[in-house]
Amino acid sequence: MFRKFAILINLVDQPNSRKHHSGSVPLIGGVAVFVVVFSYLLIFPHTISSSLLYLGCASTLLVVGVLDDLFDISFRFRLALQVVISALMMGLGGLVLSHIGDLWGRTPLDISYFGYVMTVIAVVGAINAFNMVDGIDGLLGALATITFSSMGILFYLNTQHELAAFCAVIVFATVPYILMNLGIPFGQRFKIFMGDAGSTVIGFTVVWLLLEGSQAPQGASFSPVTALWLAAVPIIDAVCTISRRVKKGLSPFRPDREHLHHILLRLGLSSRQALVVICLLALIFAGFGIFAELYNVPDLFSLVVFLIVAAIYFIIMQKIWRITVHVRRFFGVGRKH
Repeated sequence: MFRKFAILINLVDQPNSRKHHSGSVPLIGGVAVFVVVFSYLLIFPHTISSSLLYLGCASTLLVVGVLDDLFDISFRFRLALQVVISALMMGLGGLVLSHIGDLWGRTPLDISYFGYVMTVIAVVGAINAFNMVDGIDGLLGALATITFSSMGILFYLNTQHELAAFCAVIVFATVPYILMNLGIPFGQRFKIFMGDAGSTVIGFTVVWLLLEGSQAPQGASFSPVTALWLAAVPIIDAVCTISRRVKKGLSPFRPDREHLHHILLRLGLSSRQALVVICLLALIFAGFGIFAELYNVPDLFSLVVFLIVAAIYFIIMQKIWRITVHVRRFFGVGRKH
C-alpha cells in the first residue's frame, strides 16, 4: 500500500553517480516500519519512558526525512532540528548521558554538566551514523536488527521485559523491509528503500534506548561502554569517515563513497558479500559487548579495547589500497585494484 502511495507522490530514489541501482525505487521502508512501531507505543504507552515525547520527536524526524527525500532539505536545517530534539529529550524526557560507566572500578564516573554536551553529540551522531551506513541493500536493516536484538537480550536478562518486547517489535517490523529491500521473494519489482525518513528515526530510536538502558537511575541494563559495542559498526565507520573528510578539508556532511561498504565493493566483493562481511563484524562486536556485560568485564578494559579497534579500523581504511596492492602481489594477482 505504501509503495503505491510513494510512487504516486514521486517519493522514489533515482539512480545517479553515487546510487547505482536500477530504476526508481520507493523510499517508503522507514514509514512502513515505524507505523507499526508507533502503533505499538500507542497501545502500550508505558513501554518506554516519556513515550509521547518519543513519538513526537520521532514523528518530526520522520516527516522531515520524507520531505528531505522529496525536496532535498539543507543539512543545516536537519542538524539544527536534531539539536533541538536532543534538548527536548534532556529537558522533557530526562534522558541525559550523566555518567560514562564504572571506569575506575568503584562507582560510575559522573560527567556533570558536560553530559548535556555529550548527549547532543550522541543523539546527532547516532542519527547520522545510521543514515550514513544506508548504502547497500539490506545493510541498514541488518545492522539495526543486530543492535536492537542485542539491546533486547540485555533488557530481557535484566528483567526489563517491556523494553525487550519493544526491541522485538522493531526487529519483527524491520525483517519484512530487509527482505523486500533485498528482492526476496518477489524480486526487484517490489524493491523498496528505507529513505532518510527511516534511517534517521532508526538512529534516534537506537540512541533513545541506549540512553534509557545505560542511564536509568533505578538500575541500568548495561554500561555506556557496552552501548558503544552494540552499535559499533555505524559509530566507528561514521567517526572515521568524518575524520577523513575533515582531514581533506571537506565538509563532514559531504556525501562520498568512502564508507566501509563502498571500500568492500571496490575491492571486488559483491553487494551480498559485503553485506555478510559487515554483518559478521557487527555480530562480533555486539557479541563482545554482551559478553563483557554478562561477565562483568571492567568498563575501562572494554573501552580501551573499543578504542584500539576503532584506531585499527581507521589505520586500515587510510591505507586500504596500499595494503590491497601488497596482498595482491603476495598472491601473484598483480598491481590492479
